[in-house]
Amino acid sequence: MYKVTREIHFCYGHRLLNYEGKCRNLHGHNGKVEIELFSEALDSLGMVRDFGDIKNIVKSWINEQLDHKMILCRRDPIIPSLDAFKQPYYLIDENPTAEVICKLIYDYAISQQLPVSEVHLWETPNSCASYGLGSSRRI
Repeated sequence: MYKVTREIHFCYGHRLLNYEGKCRNLHGHNGKVEIELFSEALDSLGMVRDFGDIKNIVKSWINEQLDHKMILCRRDPIIPSLDAFKQPYYLIDENPTAEVICKLIYDYAISQQLPVSEVHLWETPNSCASYGLGSSRRI
């Protein structure tokens, strides 16, 4: 099994509804996403997939949809205030945990026919969530 991983950095904000810890407040992260692709065989150039393709497909989507935006649950009561001040946000159906954001990025990459095995989101240098076919490494 061949694997390649592309690292993508982006900034985002979020908060968790019905949560008792610090993450109940609006706050931001400098996130690092690692997108791992796999293949049983290499293409004619000897690659699983060109790193530039991963960047063009996934990084451009992250930049357009998530970068420098608040990622919020659709039920978040702050949304009218953000609208009033014309602040950007990205709405999802669940609490925007690192795990849920991982799945969001994974699902997008899969929808673009990328052979994704796993997505890791480093919310901080010490905290990582993963979503995918199976853990390829221990965190």
